[in-house]
Amino acid sequence: MIKGEYKYSAMTEKIIGCAMKVHNTLGNGFQEMIYQRALAKELGKAGIDFAREVEMPIHYDGEEIGTRRADFLVDGKILVELKALTSLEDVHIAQGLNYLEAYKLEIGLLINFGSKRLEFKRLTNERKLRAQQLKQSS
Repeated sequence: MIKGEYKYSAMTEKIIGCAMKVHNTLGNGFQEMIYQRALAKELGKAGIDFAREVEMPIHYDGEEIGTRRADFLVDGKILVELKALTSLEDVHIAQGLNYLEAYKLEIGLLINFGSKRLEFKRLTNERKLRAQQLKQSS
């Protein structure tokens, strides 16, 4: 599922496990908000620290130009974006990567409950990761 060498792999695996339980119970066909509420219950039962509907600022050229609500922020470091679509497309992955960059986070999960089988993509903000690696090596 998730490789152990990935950053925060233990936590992302737990999140995906909770999402699988939700999908196995509800199946596909509900609106995103239903899956969000169910996932919040599962994360809570699993003892995972999270915030839901976190309003985060979007910056451009050093200025805040608006805000966007993240579906979940887990442990203050993992963005979790939910979808309820028949399938994930490149535009959804690009959106998730843009959110990671805008929020200055390294790791995210894009989880789609709308397909017959749960879909998930692990997202990595490569710029943020490289910057931290450079910082640690100096």
